[in-house]
Amino acid sequence: MSFKKSGIIAPNPITTRGVSTKLSASKGKIVYANGKAVIIHDLNNPLLATAYSGHVQNTTVARISPSGYYCASADVGGTVRIWDTVGEDQTLKGEYKVMSGRINDLDWDGESKRIVAVGDGREKFGHAFMMDSGSSTGEISGHSKAINSVSIRHQRPYRAATAADDGSIVFHQGVPFKYDRSIKTHTKFVQDVRYAASGDHFASVGSDGKIFVYDGKTGDTLGEFTENGHKGSIMACTWSPDSKSLATSSADCTVKLWDVETRKATTTWTLGSGVNHQQVGNVWSGEKDIVSLSISGDLNVFDPRVGDKPTRVYRATQKSITATATSGHGTFLGGAADGRVFSFSGNTGECTSLEGEGHSNLVSGIASVAGEGKIVSIGYDDRVREIGADGQGFLPASAPTSFQPRSLAVAADSTVFVAEINTIEAFRSNQRVLQETPKYAPSSVAASQSIVAIGGEDQKIHLNHWDGKVLKETDVLEGNKGVVSALAFSPDGNLLAAGDSSGRIALFDVKEKKLITSRWSFHSARVNSIAWTPDSLYCASASLDTHVYIWSVAKPMKNIAIKNAVPGGANAVLWLESSDKGGKLTGTGADACVRFWEVTFHA
Repeated sequence: MSFKKSGIIAPNPITTRGVSTKLSASKGKIVYANGKAVIIHDLNNPLLATAYSGHVQNTTVARISPSGYYCASADVGGTVRIWDTVGEDQTLKGEYKVMSGRINDLDWDGESKRIVAVGDGREKFGHAFMMDSGSSTGEISGHSKAINSVSIRHQRPYRAATAADDGSIVFHQGVPFKYDRSIKTHTKFVQDVRYAASGDHFASVGSDGKIFVYDGKTGDTLGEFTENGHKGSIMACTWSPDSKSLATSSADCTVKLWDVETRKATTTWTLGSGVNHQQVGNVWSGEKDIVSLSISGDLNVFDPRVGDKPTRVYRATQKSITATATSGHGTFLGGAADGRVFSFSGNTGECTSLEGEGHSNLVSGIASVAGEGKIVSIGYDDRVREIGADGQGFLPASAPTSFQPRSLAVAADSTVFVAEINTIEAFRSNQRVLQETPKYAPSSVAASQSIVAIGGEDQKIHLNHWDGKVLKETDVLEGNKGVVSALAFSPDGNLLAAGDSSGRIALFDVKEKKLITSRWSFHSARVNSIAWTPDSLYCASASLDTHVYIWSVAKPMKNIAIKNAVPGGANAVLWLESSDKGGKLTGTGADACVRFWEVTFHA
């Protein structure tokens, strides 16, 4: 048995209202931070994304060097890591603690040797250093509050411009970088400053809704873009590759394209209205694509030759994926920690957000209703919700649960069983038909035909018979060494796999009510999910220990170990395709990425 990676669907950037989110681009790909990961995203082929997971703390910004060989990424703890982007090893070139607080932005010089990082430190707000040694290459000074942005001129003589919350821009001579002058053009926070590729000009934008352009060599203010300006805070600006145009993204839900020579807006795109459409970041990708980031996480792609609306909108989750379920035709649904549910295509990498009133908090379970095409979901908002056939969107009706739901399962008669902190509840057509408070605390649930298995904090599995009205306990299975955290019946109903909080998986014969093996114990932390192949011969498990294992029923001691499959912890696994020779497995978890592996059962 063996496996190989076959793709990854990346999350979109995490956004914060009123805070500029830094995006960058390299060779047609965009680069940004999400959680502890750094994402290199190919918008033309979403499955070709790259995720770097070397940071211990949440990342804030990442930029690839002009040479294209290295990426510098920073985090909230003030650490900058420089790593190799060529090949899959992502070898670490250097790690430097450059300040004692959050880094908001960084930039490379034109030789890919020097980096300036800026943010909100206790002793200083910026630091200039060599990428290979970390030694200082100047001083970033002149600001009295946190610095939001930095940009370096890529041609000699080097210059650097920094923009801060104190409403000023500081122009630095280089190298070594040193203070030259303060520029007081803005009246509020300066959100972004960017040099043109030619090095002749740089531009700044701020919360006062103003745009200024400056001489790239001297720092002299050349003028303000005043005609048909934005009506809200401008969060980001980006230059075209030919340095003739400037694109700005604003909290007034618009993106504008400006002609730098005439300082007039040539195109205005309006994304909608409301907070979700506020624009908080942008970057010019390739020769013609402008990518602007909505606060909802949507990446809007604009072509300057096409007016009115984006040519593409790329949607994806921003938070960790906590539950998954198949929805047919190579697609599956994933519920996230923020309550949103997305539909993913395993073939194209496309991702869409489900419409309708969904969950307002973490999605703790999703399951399909056999024969009906519908899907049900539960969340920490204490609701059971239904999703329409083929994952079209949430249906209006929902049902409340009595306690926080942990797990759900659907019986053969379409009854939805929900394991809650203190009780077991059953729902049919959004109506509660059963509520029982057992002597043990339910932790997980699975169903096969009329058999309902309930895992408990008592480390036992309670088998029950469901006749449509009454849930009657028939047997108790023992073999786990911790809280039973994941249960899954094999598709033929003959086997039951039970994972627990210690990392052990026990396999039971359902008819004989006996333990087949308890040697599936390679996980070192809580088992979060178990998924069977359609032929009931193999199952996969996902654990908090970040690993995914694939187990064989015929050869219990044989397994495939996908080590460090999901950095931060694996929450869910799912088989998208399967045959007697192999299958396509997807895994999701804490880093919000969706990963795919091609698994071969017989080498």
